[in-house]
Amino acid sequence: MTDAHTQRENRGLWLGLLGVVIFALTLPMTRLATGTVEAPQLSPWFVTFARAALAGGLSALYLLAVRAPWPKAAQRGSLWLSLAGNVVGYPLLLGWALRHVTASHAAVITALLPLATAAAAAWLMHQRARWGFWVFAGLGSGLVAVYSVLRAMQMGHGVGLSWADTLLLGAVIAASLGYVAGAKVTASLGAEKVISWVCVMALPITLPGAWLTWPEHAIAPTAWLALLYVGVFSMWAGFFAWFRGLSLGGPLRVSQTQLLQPFISILAAVPLLGESLDAMTLGFALLVVLTVFMGRRMTNTPATPITTVSRSTT
Repeated sequence: MTDAHTQRENRGLWLGLLGVVIFALTLPMTRLATGTVEAPQLSPWFVTFARAALAGGLSALYLLAVRAPWPKAAQRGSLWLSLAGNVVGYPLLLGWALRHVTASHAAVITALLPLATAAAAAWLMHQRARWGFWVFAGLGSGLVAVYSVLRAMQMGHGVGLSWADTLLLGAVIAASLGYVAGAKVTASLGAEKVISWVCVMALPITLPGAWLTWPEHAIAPTAWLALLYVGVFSMWAGFFAWFRGLSLGGPLRVSQTQLLQPFISILAAVPLLGESLDAMTLGFALLVVLTVFMGRRMTNTPATPITTVSRSTT
């Protein structure tokens, strides 16, 4: 292996890690933007529309700069599905959930996203994963369910999934479906152009949506800064670092940095939100990440060919 090749791979690894850090901060930044039930800030509806509108404006400038051709008719269906899942579904469900649970708590639930995305790829793209993948996917889901039940019992809510955790699981499903839909046209459009076209196509929805849901009460400056972060970085710039990292360093190597994402979210929530670290959250995060790691090994060496979609939480 030449020095130039090694440097290229290392640069890809660092860019991939940068993307993961950007995406990991999405959870605490979203909670900072929306506030809590006791101290609400920006509406989850407004955060959803405004962050996508910000990303849409930047995307339009980028697409003009690179003179990107319009998506073909055959590509638009997948882009619309990606829009529904990644621009509307995931951020909206996440925003409402984070008004009720901590960012650390949400990091455990959303750690299932890589497995959910691979499962969605197997379903939508008619691919067959090894049986071991489904075992670990089921194990990871079971761990998340146990964590949710234990947390609910701790808070005196009885046995069962909390409403916030149901929203988080819905966010995971929405994001995974959106990622797979975007992956279908990545080869023909290019990864950066996929996220950019999705954001631009959403502008007729997100611009009036942001205007109609504009806050009517005073909002803390930190909430506005958090919104700016999720709009510029989580929704747009993070993808450029992530996709470039995958291209330079190789998907199999660089995608493993995703395993750090839940822990970065949990650690970032301490200074940003004043959350405390607790052993149960860290323990379950570690167990879920282990199931993701083992499940992804099953998709990397399949019994029948499978193309997994490797994306981070947006």
